[in-house]
Amino acid sequence: MPQSRKSQISLIDTPYYHCVSRCVRQSYLCGTNQTTGQSYEHRRNWVEERLLFLSTVFAIDICAYAVMSNHTHVVLCVDKPLADNWDTESVLKRYHTLHKGTLLTQKFINGDTLTQGELITLDDTVEIYRKRLYDISWFMRDLNEYIAREANKEDDCTGRFWEGRFKSQALLDESAVLACMAYVDLNPIRAKIAKTPETATHTSIKKRIHAVKRQHAQPSTLMPFAGNLKENMPKGIAYSLKDYCDLIDTTGRCIRDDKAGYIDNTQSPILQRLGLDSAQWLTLTTEFEKHFCYAAGGEQMMNTFKRHTHHQRIRGMGKAKALLKRA
Repeated sequence: MPQSRKSQISLIDTPYYHCVSRCVRQSYLCGTNQTTGQSYEHRRNWVEERLLFLSTVFAIDICAYAVMSNHTHVVLCVDKPLADNWDTESVLKRYHTLHKGTLLTQKFINGDTLTQGELITLDDTVEIYRKRLYDISWFMRDLNEYIAREANKEDDCTGRFWEGRFKSQALLDESAVLACMAYVDLNPIRAKIAKTPETATHTSIKKRIHAVKRQHAQPSTLMPFAGNLKENMPKGIAYSLKDYCDLIDTTGRCIRDDKAGYIDNTQSPILQRLGLDSAQWLTLTTEFEKHFCYAAGGEQMMNTFKRHTHHQRIRGMGKAKALLKRA
């Protein structure tokens, strides 16, 4: 039975979530239809551009993404404190880039004078919009509805384009976050549509690598790697981008059938910090969705999430003990 979204997302446990959307039946998001020969590759740009645009509107950062032929993966980080600090004008301008709003919100943005009663109503509306701007369900809705409308328009058809609601996994600790990011970034390599991370088009890892090569900087539309964990560190993922890229490159070689590879624990700073060995890491980065359903993390974090979301049980507890026991 499908679970309600509130039982899958709990910001008191983690701001990090892995979301997956799949196309219905034989619909093509991207790729080439082998029966008709029609190419849909241009739709990858639709998804990537829309995804990165939404990250500039919502108080939600993108950690990783991969646009596949019939599904998309994205790892998101909700920044509720950022949304809480936006003033009324900021909330409305952001919301209006995606939706019309109401007559009152339009009047306010246009500089019209509002009565006291209208201001009270406006304040209530602004709080509703503020919550939507850090809501993963609204983020995915504004991504998937847009793509579905464009695809149906191009195909000259109507009806459902996506299977239904997107799948959501809570990533409860840094081991789960990094493993899931790697799982997402390596999707094209596992699917044998790319040989190396830097050639895996429409993925976050390619965008990060190319930004560093071109500008010696990290892409502004992705959550940055902030370096090694320290006090008063800037917002970002608490690892070195170079260490992450090196680990992704090595992992990619390991999971390719035609090219042997090996991860030396003593040479990987990320694996050292996570307390994972090579076998655990490879299992996580190749079978993440197989072993975890609504949440992934250490056993204690999984139990806390289960209690907060009122689940009787959560699949993956055994793997949490075996794979993430040091988390």
